[in-house]
Amino acid sequence: MQAFFEQYPFQEEVIAAGVSGGADSLALVLRLAEWCAANRRRVVALTVNHRLRPEAGEEAAYVAEIMSRFGIEHHVLEWRGKKPNSGIEEAAREARYRLLAEWCRENRVSVLATGHHLRDQAETFLLRLIRGSGVSGLSGILPVSERDGLKIIRPQLFDKPEVLKAFLIDRGVRWVEDPSNQNREFLRVKIRKFLPVLEKELGLSEERLAATADVMRRTRFFLEEKTDAFIQAYCRWFAEDICFFELSDFFAQHEEMRFRVLSRLLKVIGKKPYVPEAAEVLRLCSLCERPEFNGATLGGCALIRRGGKIWIVPENREKRTIGRQAWKDFVLRHPEYRKEKIPAGVKFWLVVEESEKPS
Repeated sequence: MQAFFEQYPFQEEVIAAGVSGGADSLALVLRLAEWCAANRRRVVALTVNHRLRPEAGEEAAYVAEIMSRFGIEHHVLEWRGKKPNSGIEEAAREARYRLLAEWCRENRVSVLATGHHLRDQAETFLLRLIRGSGVSGLSGILPVSERDGLKIIRPQLFDKPEVLKAFLIDRGVRWVEDPSNQNREFLRVKIRKFLPVLEKELGLSEERLAATADVMRRTRFFLEEKTDAFIQAYCRWFAEDICFFELSDFFAQHEEMRFRVLSRLLKVIGKKPYVPEAAEVLRLCSLCERPEFNGATLGGCALIRRGGKIWIVPENREKRTIGRQAWKDFVLRHPEYRKEKIPAGVKFWLVVEESEKPS
């Protein structure tokens, strides 16, 4: 724990931590509490009751009992409302993050810790390898990431789960086993069961898989720096979510960089937590090369090709338009746009952007 915070220091006084009652998250909160006590910080434990299993309420109550025993502030957050009939695992994960993030924002907490450990990293690497992920996917779970302004830290990412269980046993704390961890219908569970075979037969240990993910992480960050540099140098922004770049500059880049630039812009302008599917972005990159290409939509964005430029704006799903007079009035207020050759779809969003700004 100390080694993690020496490598990834931060100044915030309060850390929120998600805790489910499993060994990983219980160890996380209790280890954080010890570290915080020694470093003048404070940890707050948050339990999400998804209300998917009858025993979920009892487990949340058990966590509350453990937190009380160790003097740790604790809150239970409930996922209410109708649950989906399919994709429940993904939906539950998104709901959990949403509830945790909402609590953090409402309570002005900007750091959230999760209990991911070394085996989670190894499983994630193999899971993404099976799905054909590229460098970003194979970089696995990041030690520190950011989502919607919330810093997410994973202080146990380099610890074996056996070490975490030993920590709890040493402090007389029992944990709850999640029955879904034994459900072989989940691909992650199949991978978990197969990991010992990989190590025994091939010498492919959890540590080696995690080390490979770390190499990919460094490569990913290098490529992201290059992506940032292109966007800063070659993208012209007309508003927070309206920009264009010259096709000549775009196609002067390596195909991997074109893919990354377009993915990043679609994520930012589309205001999505994740980039679109890689295959769809690559297809769009290919379409941009065709002389007959005029535009397309992807990831909540519209791409418009005009005069050797690619414009990217939010998608106009309702097909709303503005009249000529509205644009003339806009140009009177912003004469710098008078000589710009701006597509109609972009003009619409420029007017909308201005109208939505607080007066």
